[in-house]
Amino acid sequence: MGDNLKHRLDVAIQAAWEAGKLTLRYFQTQLCVEVKGDKTPVTIADKESEDLLFRILLGEFPQDSFLGEERGERSGSSGFRWIIDPIDGTKSFIQGVPLFGVMVALEDPRGTAVLGVVNVPGLNELVAAARGEGCSWNGRRARVSSVAALKDACVTYTSHKTFDDSGRTAAFDRVRARSRVCRGWGDCFGHILVATGRAEAMLDPVLADWDCAALLPILEESGGTFTDWLGNRTHLGKSGVSTNGKVQAELMAHLKC
Repeated sequence: MGDNLKHRLDVAIQAAWEAGKLTLRYFQTQLCVEVKGDKTPVTIADKESEDLLFRILLGEFPQDSFLGEERGERSGSSGFRWIIDPIDGTKSFIQGVPLFGVMVALEDPRGTAVLGVVNVPGLNELVAAARGEGCSWNGRRARVSSVAALKDACVTYTSHKTFDDSGRTAAFDRVRARSRVCRGWGDCFGHILVATGRAEAMLDPVLADWDCAALLPILEESGGTFTDWLGNRTHLGKSGVSTNGKVQAELMAHLKC
């Protein structure tokens, strides 16, 4: 699958790049914000970004399946499935804060996430990985940090409210008290900070599949780990913990106790 996966990665990078440029046309403008049934916001930028990703990816790979946050599921016959978040961090996008990203992931016929791209267009950062191909950050190799203890680590998260709503505030407080610094650099950007060596861990107690799928290959190909809150290696666990690998055991011990 090597050459085919590399081609798919190239197309995914181009698609995420084009979608990112589209979102910037709406960024820091007066947008109409709708509220979906799950109480999350959506804008025309989210919808048009996903439409563009759909056209590019299925234009190149018409037999693939597609799962998008806005479009939902479209079945295919190839066994491959694209999983898309057209704007991860819509609340930041609406707020005019550039910590949002376009996320593109691919599952292989076994259901394994083998490719991930995150474009953070407001910061001109693009991180991409495919199984066995390594992880790149704006064209150079991305690697996690060498920090080995939580007391020396930078831990990031998205929102205090997600810990409260999921009953995981006590666990978060244990980690926060033991880390060197804890900052709310949230959504996909926090996970990208771990993959590029600028943070050691990122905690997300509540996530959807499209929030996670791109992160597993990115973190693993940069030398780190991506699991759910219980420590399972999966992009379907409805939660996410990224680490540089070296602090994972200590971190998970505090999350689980």
